[in-house]
Amino acid sequence: METPTRKPAEDARRLLANCFLFQGLGSDERDQLVSRAHIRRFAAGDQIFRMGAPGSSMMAVLSGQIRISISSPDGKELLLAVLHPGEVFGEIALLDGKERSADATAMTACSLGVLDRREVMVFLERHPEAWPRIVEVLCERFRENTQHAAEVSLMQLPARLAKALLRMDAEHVGGKPLSQRDLGNLVGAARESVNKCLNEWQRRGVIRIDDNSIAILDRTALDELTH
Repeated sequence: METPTRKPAEDARRLLANCFLFQGLGSDERDQLVSRAHIRRFAAGDQIFRMGAPGSSMMAVLSGQIRISISSPDGKELLLAVLHPGEVFGEIALLDGKERSADATAMTACSLGVLDRREVMVFLERHPEAWPRIVEVLCERFRENTQHAAEVSLMQLPARLAKALLRMDAEHVGGKPLSQRDLGNLVGAARESVNKCLNEWQRRGVIRIDDNSIAILDRTALDELTH
């Protein structure tokens, strides 16, 4: 019978092993690499790391929600992403060890699987043949991200907002709802523009807005807006 702590540790290693960064490695290599991952827990509101901090680890979300954001010089926050269970972050800083490029904050109580940079560096020193495969995967992801950024920049607001809502709905499991200002940050639009679009969709019966939460009533209508 599994102990209560064994299952989260196994989940953490599985998520880290399946990270895109290690897709070019064999299963034995991945298992060896993530075998030293450990669990960290945070309460809602806890700072996981700050922008400018050393990139000393990568993390996999086991439970809860993580807010990735940056702050402007005048103190305003720009939301970049909300991460849900199964997602991994901090993987690029894991390789170069440079400063974090954003803040990471626990939106809810959460558990993270953590893989320290020093463990990865020791592995790569012992297995230098793994470097070309990691670089190949990084280049592929860079091309995908560039293509995605180009597509998003050409989309009108309704398409960007529909894509964001569909993604959030697919990943949302009892998490904290986002404000309309946060949604605006995610899709690159003012809160007022987001509010106008959401109200129109509610009038048409595509969504229902209850307090701060948004329920999708017609997924087909939203999906059609993304094409």
